[in-house]
Amino acid sequence: MKGYANAQLLITPQELSSLLGQGGTKSPLPLLLDLRPPEAYTAGHIPGAIHLDLWGVSLIDTDPAPLKAFMWIIEHLLASRGVAATTPIVVYDDQSGIRAARAFWFLEYFGHPSVRLLDGGFGAWTREGFAVSRQAPAAAPTEWKGTRVPKAIATWQDVRGAIGQQSSVLLDTRSDGEYCGSTVRAVRGGAIPGAVHIEWTRNLGPDGAFKPAAELRRMYEEAGVTPDREVITYCQGGYRAAHSYVALRLLGYPKVRTYVGSWKEWGDRTDLPIEVPCRH
Repeated sequence: MKGYANAQLLITPQELSSLLGQGGTKSPLPLLLDLRPPEAYTAGHIPGAIHLDLWGVSLIDTDPAPLKAFMWIIEHLLASRGVAATTPIVVYDDQSGIRAARAFWFLEYFGHPSVRLLDGGFGAWTREGFAVSRQAPAAAPTEWKGTRVPKAIATWQDVRGAIGQQSSVLLDTRSDGEYCGSTVRAVRGGAIPGAVHIEWTRNLGPDGAFKPAAELRRMYEEAGVTPDREVITYCQGGYRAAHSYVALRLLGYPKVRTYVGSWKEWGDRTDLPIEVPCRH
């Protein structure tokens, strides 16, 4: 056991196989969402999984109108794949990765009551020798409408207000080069002032699954990312930030938000402050 406070947010390949094998006799069958690229899904996937590729669909303006429009699109895409409030959902990609984490975050933002991430992803599923299918089932679209959870999301205004506040901490989940400003992926390179840098890959072990709770907790607390503070995660477009959101949710952190516009919005807006933490 990995000791997570919110262990129910993950599901192991063994647990998922058992659940699918029961055929819904003991509990409702989950909707499986495969977030991998289409060519990976076509080559083989967990039997019954529906494909949903959200890669490249990002928001770069978190003012109210564009944020509302963007979330309407995501909500519609999820409903088109069969998401319903009464159906448990399991999301996965190749490992416990950023594609699945971002779908997980979206579903939590929309208030879905039962969403889990397959720990270790499709890689762990196949290593265990479980069945793989190339049949693509048809999705059963719904009229689902989520109930948005404002405490799960941060806008540029929220981030600006959190800078320098002892009660908050900004968590930069990007690569060293992006954080240091040597890799520039917006109008400006660098970081949000005062941000703590812990790259998202450090959440995972060599097997592509989340590290045990004690390791994750030590890593974050030693960097000042403690559960008494509100944590706002960010990256370039919200994918890696969602991954660290999941890690902190697993640990039971009560106040975690993802800045969905992330560095692409922040770095492009020349009216917002930045720092270059690694100047030589």
